[in-house]
Amino acid sequence: MTEKEILRYVDHTLLSQTATWDEIKGILDDGMRYGTASACIPASYVERAARYVDGKLPICTVIGFPNGYSTKEAKVYEAEDAVRKGASEIDMVIQIGYLKDQRYADVGEEIRAVREACRGRILKVIIETCLLTQEEKIRMCGIVTDSGADFIKTSTGFSSAGATFDDVELMREHCGGQVKIKAAGGISSFEDAERFIRLGADRLGTSRLVKIAKERSPM
Repeated sequence: MTEKEILRYVDHTLLSQTATWDEIKGILDDGMRYGTASACIPASYVERAARYVDGKLPICTVIGFPNGYSTKEAKVYEAEDAVRKGASEIDMVIQIGYLKDQRYADVGEEIRAVREACRGRILKVIIETCLLTQEEKIRMCGIVTDSGADFIKTSTGFSSAGATFDDVELMREHCGGQVKIKAAGGISSFEDAERFIRLGADRLGTSRLVKIAKERSPM
């Protein structure tokens, strides 16, 4: 695959707590210039970002981020607010404690509630694989499949580890065919990105690939 082809899989991401508008604007400019799948930014910047790109780049944001332990009602409100302000994609973090407590129905109910709040926009479900057992990862593949969400996503990038090749392979094996996979966290080379895609990833959450592309061939 060419670098240009790989960049079409990328959610160009800036979720730092200190992110300023100038930095966000740089992410948006680069996303439009290099043809990324979206720009993934904090919810507080969604409205301004949507106006700025004027339909030229999908705006993705995160809810219940990064810990996932806010209430279902809070996550639903966050999703509704983000959609109202122009987000086209929502990445939500599950309540990991519920999964650990084997409250599987509650985890699924929360995802379905957020999916409804998205009003047809793309919903990606972050399960934070580095905190889960193999059995829990497989269980979440089933829950996400049954929930009707569009994507299962490996990681927030804010925990102890990010995406692994093994986790993407496991997700591809255990998720329903309609569920897409987003690998995120720690993807730092085009070689690794291509391997994730070949293993079944449909999106890549990273900021580094555009930086590499700019260094190699500035536009």
